[in-house]
Amino acid sequence: MSPENLQSIAYRWFDAFNTKQLEKLLTLYDDEAQHFSPKLKIRQPETQGLIIGKEAMRVWWQDAFDRLPSLNYKVTSLTANSDRVFMEYVRKVEGEEDMLVAEVLEVRDGKIIASRVYHG
Repeated sequence: MSPENLQSIAYRWFDAFNTKQLEKLLTLYDDEAQHFSPKLKIRQPETQGLIIGKEAMRVWWQDAFDRLPSLNYKVTSLTANSDRVFMEYVRKVEGEEDMLVAEVLEVRDGKIIASRVYHG
C-alpha cells in the first residue's frame, strides 16, 4: 500500500477511537490481529500486554471507553511506508496528566494485522 493509504487508515483509526465507534474501529483490523500495550500489562497482567483477535480488542477497548469517557487522542505526527504507519499522539483524559504515546500499525491487504503501543 502507499504511504498515503496507510495514513488514511490511521486517520480513520483516530476518528473511530475518538468518537467511541468501536465497531468502526474494529473493521480496520484483521480478524486475528494482535495488539500490544503497556496498559494491558497493568490492567490484565495475565496477557503480558498482548491480546489477539477482534473479540479481545472489543472487550479491551469497550472497557477503556466505559472507564474513561473523556479519553481522546490528539495526533501530533504520522509517518508511513509501504506496510506500517508510525503514529505519535497525546493521550488526554480529564483529571489525568497528558501522556505522550507512539503506536505502530502494521497493515497487510488493507487491514491492520498488528498494533504496538509505546508510552513515554
